Amino acid sequence: MAQVNPVGFDDELFREIILDHYRHPRRHGLVDPADVTTHGHNPLCGDEVDLSLRVQGGQVEEVGFEGQGCSISMAAASMMSEQIQGKSLVATKDLIGRFRAMLIEGEDPSTVGDIGDLEALAGVHRYAARIKCAMLPWTTLEAGLTKLEESDDGSDV
Repeated sequence: MAQVNPVGFDDELFREIILDHYRHPRRHGLVDPADVTTHGHNPLCGDEVDLSLRVQGGQVEEVGFEGQGCSISMAAASMMSEQIQGKSLVATKDLIGRFRAMLIEGEDPSTVGDIGDLEALAGVHRYAARIKCAMLPWTTLEAGLTKLEESDDGSDV
């Protein structure tokens, strides 16, 4: 993707990317069987997400989600799922950190490395109330990775 202005949240292209993921979510539906399933909830706005992962050999073999919420939270879940599918757990954890740096710290997307469509969420950092919406799938993913570590002694994560 070309270098993006992090203020781009207001740009029509970014709105279209977010709306496309909201209207046509990727990796929608829970994985069965799953190695871990986690539930995330933002009580302030009512967003909810259930995330399931199947992991094989330290790789995200399959990921899926279900949920309800605003366009930001559901698009973030779709984009996240698309990005972590097939990635190693190490690369997944790295992506969590890079996304957090962009979203919470307002780091320019061009400095966090290739994050695909997730760049469309860069401007959310200017809207404090929306940050939790975009972070919900990611905090749910982190909880799932922690569950995996606890159940598997952490050797693969």
